[in-house]
Amino acid sequence: MRKFSILDAAKTVFIYLGIPFIGGVVTRYASFRFKGRNWFENVLAPKISLITPVALLFTIVVMFSLKGEYIVELPYNVLRVAIPLALYFLIMWFATFFIAYKLGVDYPKTTAVAFTAASNDFELAIAVAIAIWGIQSDQAFATVIGPLIEVPVLISLVNVALKLRAKLYAAGS
Repeated sequence: MRKFSILDAAKTVFIYLGIPFIGGVVTRYASFRFKGRNWFENVLAPKISLITPVALLFTIVVMFSLKGEYIVELPYNVLRVAIPLALYFLIMWFATFFIAYKLGVDYPKTTAVAFTAASNDFELAIAVAIAIWGIQSDQAFATVIGPLIEVPVLISLVNVALKLRAKLYAAGS
């Protein structure tokens, strides 16, 4: 088993989250200063807003291409990862939704916080798993299963949210 330190994980998180965050902050405020907020929001932001989904899609395609055979060959391992993940998404979403509802939060905020609580940062998990354990590791395999489960579960929860809006928020929204 490969040994790693918390420093290895921190470096990886900094590379995948810290550097883009710092770059975003610098870009935003430099744009405000030199071109103005309007230019940033209406010209630059629309042009660069596709970087994140394209990078995530690229990462997932690469991971699926490298791990796809294991998904087909090892269905038990897929289920072993998928079932707890699906339960996690459902429990987090419903618990958060109903806590917010009971606190009297309006529907748009309730759904936003429920989806935020239920979703995961699989792009970060994939990056950390590869950096620490390697592309062929079981950890990398598990991170590939995440988006396969997360996307359909959260899309299904959109329909649940709409039904709950009609039932719970009919008079107020």
